[in-house]
Amino acid sequence: MSATRTRGDIREKTIVGAGLLAGGANVIMQLAHPGVGYGVVESRVDDGNVFKHPARRTRTTLTYLAVAMLGTDEERKAYRRAVNRQHKQVYSTESSPVSYRAFDPELQLWVAACLYRGIEDVRRIFVGEVDDETADEIYASSEALGTTLQVRPEMWPADRAAFERYWEQALEKISIDETVRGYLYDLAMVRFLPRPLSMLLGPFNRFVTTGFLPQRFREEMRLDWSPRHQRRFDRFMKVLAAVVMRQPRVLREFPYNFYLWDVRRRMRKGKPLI
Repeated sequence: MSATRTRGDIREKTIVGAGLLAGGANVIMQLAHPGVGYGVVESRVDDGNVFKHPARRTRTTLTYLAVAMLGTDEERKAYRRAVNRQHKQVYSTESSPVSYRAFDPELQLWVAACLYRGIEDVRRIFVGEVDDETADEIYASSEALGTTLQVRPEMWPADRAAFERYWEQALEKISIDETVRGYLYDLAMVRFLPRPLSMLLGPFNRFVTTGFLPQRFREEMRLDWSPRHQRRFDRFMKVLAAVVMRQPRVLREFPYNFYLWDVRRRMRKGKPLI
């Protein structure tokens, strides 16, 4: 890393609160791996069920991202212990269509890889292209998305070229069946919200979610997408990016900065992190 380049510089190119619009697409990508998909659909952790506790589930996910990308080593270790207590309850049974366990580092590597893809997509849309040195630094810092949990450092592909090779191989394992597809479609239509809100916001969220999805995942979800849809999506994101990137940094980074503050407050007071 050059002397003029700091972690704060990388933060400005990766932490954009409006990027949460890509969150639904990223969840679909993660759950497209059958082991992850059924791990979530069959999870016995009610606190982590977005359809039962949407606010709590959202807080847990966003806090994890904030801690992994912006937190200290101590904060990552503390959050890892908290997540591990939840993950102990996530494993397949004899009736499960596929075998899985939340502690499987290969499944966690896939989730971390999807999160990195999401960071790259959001960065391209809101910040724009960056030089190779910055892209390498963003990639290196994204290792924490996996190593904050059970992914060992040596499992994270060595560089961006190695990541692309991993990604292409991992895509061969994705498959979304009717059970997981139904769960994800309900998620895209925000059916975890009260019915009037889901009816109002669902079509828009499905549109944005589909726009952020790579074509392979759209096909798995059986979501239609045409050149006309793409033009509408591109126009919308261009306008949104112009507005967002003119905001003060504290607003641009919300709610990640809030959740990082909140987890630090919880740690100081000895409160549960999840």
